[in-house]
Amino acid sequence: MTDVSATTTNPDYEAQFGDYFALLKPRVMTLVVFTAFVGMLVAPVSLHPFVGFCAILFIAVGGGASGALNMWWDADIDAIMKRTAKRPIPSGRVTEQEALAVGLALSGFSVVMLGLATNWAAAGLLAFTIFFYVVIYSMWLKRLTPQNIVIGGAAGAFPPMIGWVAATGSISLESVLMFSLTFLWTPPHFWALALFMRKDYDNAGVPMLTVTHGRPSTRRHILIYTIILAIFAVWLGFTSAGGPVYLATAIVLNAWFLKGAFDIWRRDEDDSEGDNYAVEKAFFKFSLLYLALSFGALLVDAAVGVLL
Repeated sequence: MTDVSATTTNPDYEAQFGDYFALLKPRVMTLVVFTAFVGMLVAPVSLHPFVGFCAILFIAVGGGASGALNMWWDADIDAIMKRTAKRPIPSGRVTEQEALAVGLALSGFSVVMLGLATNWAAAGLLAFTIFFYVVIYSMWLKRLTPQNIVIGGAAGAFPPMIGWVAATGSISLESVLMFSLTFLWTPPHFWALALFMRKDYDNAGVPMLTVTHGRPSTRRHILIYTIILAIFAVWLGFTSAGGPVYLATAIVLNAWFLKGAFDIWRRDEDDSEGDNYAVEKAFFKFSLLYLALSFGALLVDAAVGVLL
């Protein structure tokens, strides 16, 4: 990566490939690729390997386009928040106009190419996902409601459904449950982060639940969403997309996740401040592992099904 301090002090700095790539939120793109890949592979219809590769590539590009447009719109608050201050726009490596151009170009390219490679139902769902994340979430509701992360989570939950639709051409219960897995996971994941990063959202004026309703309410919400998540996650194990490996994994993961949510719920602010939010940070770190292992288990069951 380019040295940030150099870019902010040198007016003649020219953006490098890595700066533009960072606009696409590559870490988020990794999740998009992985969950879309799993959604496509567990579908009952097989795609030609080359078509499947193209589908995942264009879904990834669409996810990256959403990230670029989100960074363009949120450049003002990104510059305020410590967690995002080093992103390409606030650090001066890429201009807002360049980010907008990249986002729009990649959005159109990804949707058209996915439609040509697979089917227009998948392309339409990808287009809706980009629109939802950029317009509905980023532009409209992120700065308006404390339920912003719940709404924004829907955009991140669409990739496995898009992968499924790319293979089958239609939406099914299995794809809805894979969507629900990510959708219901997102609020506990981000609210745990918000519990120990509240000052960032305070300074930026983003109405995160921790800011508008306080930490006790946020802790209750984490527990409620985790309970609902566990129900949907285990339910997925009883569908054609799941299997014994996924079901066993889901039971273990969700039992552990529920324990973490319960531990967060029963804490008070004195406990949290005393150990620098150790429980919340541990829950947040485990949440990253939770989603990877859940979709990984689906992938294992799909591979076993092919071998048998």
